[in-house]
Amino acid sequence: MEDKKKFMAKAIELSINSANTIGGPFGSVIVKDNKIIAEGSNKVTSSNDPTAHGEVVAIREACKKLKTFDLSGCEIYTSCEPCPMCLSAIYWSRLDKIYYANTREDAKNIDFDDSFIYLEIPKKIGDRKIKMIQMLRDDALKAFEIWDKKVDKIKY
Repeated sequence: MEDKKKFMAKAIELSINSANTIGGPFGSVIVKDNKIIAEGSNKVTSSNDPTAHGEVVAIREACKKLKTFDLSGCEIYTSCEPCPMCLSAIYWSRLDKIYYANTREDAKNIDFDDSFIYLEIPKKIGDRKIKMIQMLRDDALKAFEIWDKKVDKIKY
């Protein structure tokens, strides 16, 4: 348990450093074999990238370092419960476990409110705030047909 506390303390330290500079108050570390292999803090405003949340930054660093998109065998420690985007990235990267400190309610209290996104996800496509318009499906299906028949594809 002592190592887990040390890893979370590092994620919290990154969040505090980010809050004191130009980033948002979020930090994460990814751990493999009881060692930190990647760190990330919020870089949304400093990089003009709305996807540069602390978890995503750490995932990108870990994948680059390990030369893989599959982070099975790794765990993430994050200073706050992951937002919907980060939670999706964690699932896509196959991290084994999530440890978090602050809750989504804590984040909402300081104007990082993801409630709207959680409410949008289960809605029917036609009922979402951002309109989604399907077009050229038959043309697009060609890529799926090629992928489906590809014998040397790398599944993910």
